[in-house]
Amino acid sequence: MEDSLLVIVAAIAGLAVGVIVGYFVLNRVLSKRAERIVKEAEEKAETIKEKKMVQAKEKFLSLKEEHNNEVKEKNRHLQSAEDRIKNKEKQLAKQLETSKRKENELDASQATISTQLEVIEKRKVDLEKAHAKSVSLLEEISGLSADDAKKKLMEELKEDARAMASHVTREIIDEAKLKANQDAKKIVIQSIQRVATEHAIENSVSVFNIESDEIKGRIIGREGRNIRAIEAATGVEVIVDDTPEAIILSCFDPVRREIARLSMHQLVTDGRIHPARVEEVVAKVTKNINEEIMEVGKRACIDLGIHNLHSELVRMIGRMKYRSSYGQNLLQHSREVANLCSVMASELGLNAKAAKRAGLLHDIGKVSDEETELPHAILGMKLAEKYGEKPDVCNAIGAHHDEIEMTSLLSPIIQVCDAVSGARPGARREVVESYIQRLKDLESLALDYPGVTKSFAIQAGRELRVLVESEKVSDEKADQLSFDISQKIQNEMTYPGQIKVTVIREKRAVNYAR
Repeated sequence: MEDSLLVIVAAIAGLAVGVIVGYFVLNRVLSKRAERIVKEAEEKAETIKEKKMVQAKEKFLSLKEEHNNEVKEKNRHLQSAEDRIKNKEKQLAKQLETSKRKENELDASQATISTQLEVIEKRKVDLEKAHAKSVSLLEEISGLSADDAKKKLMEELKEDARAMASHVTREIIDEAKLKANQDAKKIVIQSIQRVATEHAIENSVSVFNIESDEIKGRIIGREGRNIRAIEAATGVEVIVDDTPEAIILSCFDPVRREIARLSMHQLVTDGRIHPARVEEVVAKVTKNINEEIMEVGKRACIDLGIHNLHSELVRMIGRMKYRSSYGQNLLQHSREVANLCSVMASELGLNAKAAKRAGLLHDIGKVSDEETELPHAILGMKLAEKYGEKPDVCNAIGAHHDEIEMTSLLSPIIQVCDAVSGARPGARREVVESYIQRLKDLESLALDYPGVTKSFAIQAGRELRVLVESEKVSDEKADQLSFDISQKIQNEMTYPGQIKVTVIREKRAVNYAR
């Protein structure tokens, strides 16, 4: 028991000693390990410190380099700006120097010019004195003043020139008189004898014959609406009076009068007379008249043997049928002039075809659609040039009333033949022409206002009917328009009596049942 206890005690003592020894051993081991760890930590810390220091140094160097670069860049910009400023200063200095030099040169030039002007003025005075001295000496020698000498010399030269001119002129006149009068009379007489002429006096009234007076009532219509529709569509005054079996159509324009006559004939023949039918028939007849105008122009050209005329010129020739010149039918007058020109040109050995062409076209300015202030001869010349006629033909057209200078031999022929055709007894009436022109001016005056579609001078120019668009002109504006037109006529035109201005405005609503 005691041995066991001893063993236990020994064991405990051994264990205690072992524990103590182990503690010291472990403590030493742990102390060495701790020292090694601390040393390693210190070494790592030193390494990290060195790395951080290297990094910081590198960053510092990098920042320093960037800063140095920025400083260098700024210095470079500053240096560049400084260089530019220095260059500008140098340029300004040069310019200033140049300006001063030019100013000095200008001053020197002015001084030189002043000196030269003084010299010139002095020489001028010397020359005037010398000239005056010479004139005085000549006057003393000749016994005449300078003005008297000039006058005497001019008179002597004029007398010599007059004597020579008179001698030459007398010789020419004497030579021309031997043959000119006889040949001229022969040519004119032959030309007139070889041309068949017609006395064609036009008037401004047409009579439309009807079978019975009952038709007059149908033409007038209820409350006169049919006759108003006819007048509005054609621009012709329809006069229904007590004349048995006749209605009078009055208009200065023969084309409109013919359209009204044919339209009236179709309406009476058909029997249906109302405003819509009137407008339809008038439009159809107007188209037919335009076609007939072209046919008349073509037929006139074929009869005269004139070819290759522009279609617009052919149309104008056809319009001459419905136009009168001082009461003489313009187409008949132009054909007559063309034939006279052809005969006279043949007798003189000139181009007969060109003369005939110019004679037919000489009055186309009277039937032009253009509204212009030009004389009809100049307007006709411009139209001929526009449509490709030759220069000699154009000049003959433009010069037949002496508006321009004659440049070809055709021009005096056209002028003479025009005078021959119009000078026959009873061929023309001056009053009719001026009356027609006044009516045309009256209609043109109203067409200048906005919203006006048509204007017709009726009752021999005593009334002007103006048709306006209902969308553009109200009732109030229609009243004002009537007043304005009447005032303009009163201020700008010369006319006998008084002129009534009637503005017509109507609203039409049109739809179609399909």
